[in-house]
Amino acid sequence: MLSHSRSQKSFPETASYHSLPRNQTSPNGFEQNAYLRSESPTLPPEVHTPESQSSSFSSNEYSRDLTTTSSKYHTHRSNESNFVSPTSTYDSTYSQKEDESYQPTRQESRSRKHRQSVPTPSQPTKTRLVHTKPSYHQIRTPDHLATAIEISTTNKISTIAPAAGMYWSRLLTYGRGPSRPLRAHTANLIGEKLYVFGGCDTSLCFNSLYVLDMDTLTWTKPRTANQSIPPPCRAHSCTVVERNLGFDRKSYQLYIFGGGNGPDYFQDVYRLDLDTMVWSKPNIDPHSRPPKRRAHTTCLWENKVIVIGGGDGARALDDVYMLDISDPDCPMLSWKKMETSGPSPPARGYHTSNLIKDKLIVFGGSDGHDCFDDIYVLDLKEQRWTEIEVDRKIKRLAHTSTQVGSYVFVIGGHDGKRYSQEVLMFNLVTMNWEAKKVYGSPPHPRGYHTTVLYDSRLYVLGGYDGKNVFDDVHMLELSACAYLPQITNFEIDV
Repeated sequence: MLSHSRSQKSFPETASYHSLPRNQTSPNGFEQNAYLRSESPTLPPEVHTPESQSSSFSSNEYSRDLTTTSSKYHTHRSNESNFVSPTSTYDSTYSQKEDESYQPTRQESRSRKHRQSVPTPSQPTKTRLVHTKPSYHQIRTPDHLATAIEISTTNKISTIAPAAGMYWSRLLTYGRGPSRPLRAHTANLIGEKLYVFGGCDTSLCFNSLYVLDMDTLTWTKPRTANQSIPPPCRAHSCTVVERNLGFDRKSYQLYIFGGGNGPDYFQDVYRLDLDTMVWSKPNIDPHSRPPKRRAHTTCLWENKVIVIGGGDGARALDDVYMLDISDPDCPMLSWKKMETSGPSPPARGYHTSNLIKDKLIVFGGSDGHDCFDDIYVLDLKEQRWTEIEVDRKIKRLAHTSTQVGSYVFVIGGHDGKRYSQEVLMFNLVTMNWEAKKVYGSPPHPRGYHTTVLYDSRLYVLGGYDGKNVFDDVHMLELSACAYLPQITNFEIDV
């Protein structure tokens, strides 16, 4: 096992933005170098389990429960104002082989997400149980099986949640997912497909691409032409570029920039054409290249990739660069540094940025010494920074922030002392934090995960808690807040 010591002045993976010397751990107990070394350290027992190595993010980790002859299933909503998870017992035998080979259809999965997404309870409580006997078709349906597995492997008694309350549940996925747990990876949603690239576990970085169908919750690993594939990396950025081809036809590319692998930091740009699945490396003017970096953020604005901050291995960065990609046939692309005005944020990495029309909302991060609680807005048209005064200071780094209509949902991260599992809501109209109670069993406290919004639900993949790297997928049902993504007509007044 990796040895750890404790302190309160350093932050995970950010101290000085470079790897610690070989066989050394950070003073805060966060292992910063072992997973970047060529030799593999002794991994935690949960990493060495056959399930996590062979098919993480899949149903294999639950396969030991499939051979029981008595399982539980439950319906996830009652018609009353309070949410009750009724349970029932039926006799049926499933073989492990049948479950592993099963691939749900899209029609089954659309209904499955409502039934499967039951909050796993965290505390025993008294509930009214409604006993029903399922039909044969219900028994064979994968959503009932997934629910039975979820209940049988976590808690036996469900919690009561208001019908309008947001709640967490852990999802069961199918297919060939990432072979190892992941952190500091990227996840980009295009339609119903989620593209997951790169990242690392406790010992290695990867350059593999996986695709999760959000309707069937089935993983695939597409074949790509690897002439110019990016090197294994973590804390890189991935930007989706959409191009209109006419006649209602569109093409999509993924642009990978930066990242790191051990002591190596990158400044190269790689492009994956999702129509041909061919990697390429665009020609870049060498005199315009920004410094090497990782832990930065990017967004696409007016056919320009906007890069903010990060770290180069020696220090944190506070610059803003733009890469014009408007012409796909341009023989040579060129970076341009943005000259901004106004009070700019201190140098930082592991922050988040959200593009709201012409404004970028930057929150949190760390310079390797301090964990930040500030919020800045960059007006991209005016190229001007503005600091936002908020009524509540919340420190975060290595978190995720996802726009949901007129709110930004901040999930997890590190506050300078410990990892968090909180769900925070930042109101983009009032520019203040709001609190809402969340039910169910939340993901384990973590950072360096990814979060995406799909079908009025937030999905969390992977992450790291200072010791363990996760291979799970969790879903936050927004319930009464499900209307928020439809709110688009608002302005940020700064």
